[in-house]
Amino acid sequence: MADHLQPVTEQFAKLCDIVTRLRAPGGCPWDREQTNESLLPALIEEAYEVAEAARGQDDAHFREELGDLLLLVVMHAEIAAGASRFNIEQVIDEVSNKLVRRHPHVFGTSDARDSGAVLKQWEAIKREEKKGDSHYLASLPKALPAPVRAQKAQSKAARVNFDWTEARDAIAKVEEELDETKEAIQSQQKEMSEDEIGDLLFAVVNLARKCNIDAESALQSATDKFVARFNQLEDKLKSRGKKLGDVNLEEMDAIWDEIKRNAKRPTLNAEVF
Repeated sequence: MADHLQPVTEQFAKLCDIVTRLRAPGGCPWDREQTNESLLPALIEEAYEVAEAARGQDDAHFREELGDLLLLVVMHAEIAAGASRFNIEQVIDEVSNKLVRRHPHVFGTSDARDSGAVLKQWEAIKREEKKGDSHYLASLPKALPAPVRAQKAQSKAARVNFDWTEARDAIAKVEEELDETKEAIQSQQKEMSEDEIGDLLFAVVNLARKCNIDAESALQSATDKFVARFNQLEDKLKSRGKKLGDVNLEEMDAIWDEIKRNAKRPTLNAEVF
């Protein structure tokens, strides 16, 4: 083992020992009550908090959230170990072996000169490992958030050449799906409208992918922007002695447009003055 990894190994062992003690008789009642199923909401929540911290570019917060996520990984493994199913050592060993196996261009004799070739090779190795799956997309997790799952499905399909050539092709598909959505809404058939809106959302996610934009991050940013502007709208109403719910849409739209215009104004260079 490399010398620089020794402190990391000791710190990880310390974390595992702490979790074991928390789960042991005489430990923490709450930790002892947890199961793999009961911790799933926390696992999902912590994963999102890690993503938020990474976008915030605050290293201290990012480090803290990664620690919370790591704690849950250790907790899940400790619970499984208590039932004699598997332990954290097996988890680490399995992912280590998988990394070596799926990187033959690093640990073997394969030749993959760019990230595209690496991804295709990864998918080929993964298919070989999972021969029990009947279809190429069988391993696509259903629990993923919808935009993430859609983009992952599209990316995997693209790796076997099922993809638009240019972004403009994806734009044309968005326009096509929008027209079909309009027709469905006019028909006043809810099931058809839901189906077409789903197709439209899928097409928009695909456009984001073709533009090398993560759809989930883009939607999160758009929602954050909406929340920030809505907060400004609420503040402006309060400054006028009004409150949400008592003002009509026309007045709120006027304030909203003002907020948008101010947000798009270029920042003046102080050196000019």
